[in-house]
Amino acid sequence: MAFGELLEQVGSTGRFQVMHVSLLCMPVLMMASHNLLQNFVASVPLHHCTAQANLSLRTLTREEVLRVTVPLDDKGKPARCQRFATPQWDLLNATDEEAEEEDAYADTPDAEVQGCQDGWEYDFTERSSTIISEWNLVCDLRSLKQMGQTIYMGGVLIGALIFGGLSDKFGRRYLLLFSYLMMAVSGTCAAFATSFSLFCLFRFGCGMALSGLVLNTLSLIVEWIPTRVRTVVGTGTGYSYTIGQLVLALLAYYIRDWRWLTLAVSIPFYFFFIYSWWFLESARWLVLNGKSEQAVKNLQAVGRINGRRAEGEKITLEVLQESMKKEISCVGGSYSALDLVRTPVMRTITICLSAVWFSTSFGYYGLSMDLQKFGVDIYLIQVIFGAVDIPAKVIVTVAMSVVGRRPSQCGALILAGIAILANLLVPYEKQTMRTTLAVLGKGCLAASFNCCYLYSPELYPTVIRQNGMGFVSMTARLGAMVAPMVQLLGEIVPWLPGLIYGGVPILSGFFAIFLPETLASPLLDTIQDVEERGYRRKNTKASTKKEEPPTENNATTPLKDAA
Repeated sequence: MAFGELLEQVGSTGRFQVMHVSLLCMPVLMMASHNLLQNFVASVPLHHCTAQANLSLRTLTREEVLRVTVPLDDKGKPARCQRFATPQWDLLNATDEEAEEEDAYADTPDAEVQGCQDGWEYDFTERSSTIISEWNLVCDLRSLKQMGQTIYMGGVLIGALIFGGLSDKFGRRYLLLFSYLMMAVSGTCAAFATSFSLFCLFRFGCGMALSGLVLNTLSLIVEWIPTRVRTVVGTGTGYSYTIGQLVLALLAYYIRDWRWLTLAVSIPFYFFFIYSWWFLESARWLVLNGKSEQAVKNLQAVGRINGRRAEGEKITLEVLQESMKKEISCVGGSYSALDLVRTPVMRTITICLSAVWFSTSFGYYGLSMDLQKFGVDIYLIQVIFGAVDIPAKVIVTVAMSVVGRRPSQCGALILAGIAILANLLVPYEKQTMRTTLAVLGKGCLAASFNCCYLYSPELYPTVIRQNGMGFVSMTARLGAMVAPMVQLLGEIVPWLPGLIYGGVPILSGFFAIFLPETLASPLLDTIQDVEERGYRRKNTKASTKKEEPPTENNATTPLKDAA
């Protein structure tokens, strides 16, 4: 497009782009920490009922107190939510081996049990403090752990709705500045919350801020770089999130208190807020919103930073308006979320992308947000889950550049679903095999996310790119909200969550087939451009089938030309 030529004139891959992308990627590191923070601040320590207050602890060891006050569960472990109404002194005479067998409790078949009326005792070997031990979110209140993550993702969903439209109206830069500040303040307040309700409220604010951060970071990156490096830069941005997962594991390992950990992942956003004043607003957005004078200044500034001052000075208001005459003429009136479904091609794109984003986020957070279920050290499994993104994104980057965006998106989703469903056939005792399949599924979903974040901005035009990204991001957060709740179904039917987590990505993989290919295509600026591309694609396919029937010698694939 014409803007791409102007960008080449001032240096499309120069010093400005390197600094710009690098500074935008730094906050993405801590974004991963906020997204997956629940794995550590809400980890459930081993716990059991507190012994009766009148029980003398001076003559009994901790193990002996546990033996006479807490019954064993079905797995031969101390029950977490029950205790004997009165101490069972007969069990004190049993040996350790006898106490672990059911026969050891045969002498107390009618022993009355009760709930944890005096509270709980927690094992703080792994974490010195979590929100679970802080507010006793166990037993009857255990579902509040999942509720906390759902509320956070609800904030991300609402943020996607709000920030998507606002950034198309007021610009990417100001909304990004506000998102950094909101994340810093909300995260700090969450660290000092005095109740679970306040903690959820401030985490909701963090979720909203995260949506603004993601949407505007992505747009500011893709709208200042040329088409030829979009895949590489988009993947590099995805790797920032991958490294962020490893950073979280490192921080959580050394910071065992949930308040200090929450504060540690929030304070850097004050720094991001300060340096982000240097960012330049998207020149594309400025032109299409009647601010061509500022767009000229920004392009000239890019030229100076890239060492092309003379070329930049040649870009005047008249040159810019003449170069983008078509785009400016097509931008009449205001745009809203309704424009995402008003025309046929836009409607197809929005529906299919919604299914892709929902299922990717649903499966991703279904696997990533309950690391304790794998029976492996949570710090180790966090590192493994983060590290698998590295090869996954390398593979999908190559695939996107060679075979295209659409096949890569379809393949990543279908392979993820197959890996998750295969886990249902592996016995629970084979933890290594189960963890391996889960890691494979998570890697495929990370690859799918990488496709989503690069593919979606290429499909939506500049005039409603943020509206579109906000909407599909909303569906992703809806999937992330539902994912923790599905885990609760495992208490009724153990295999049902796995079936759902695996089936949804496979189904959405087929939705992605109907999306247009964008490999090596320039960014489109107007809805009319998108519709014309869609019609050209249909006409090319129809004419190819009519004029060149596939044979052994002349079979062709119109996909690339149609894109």
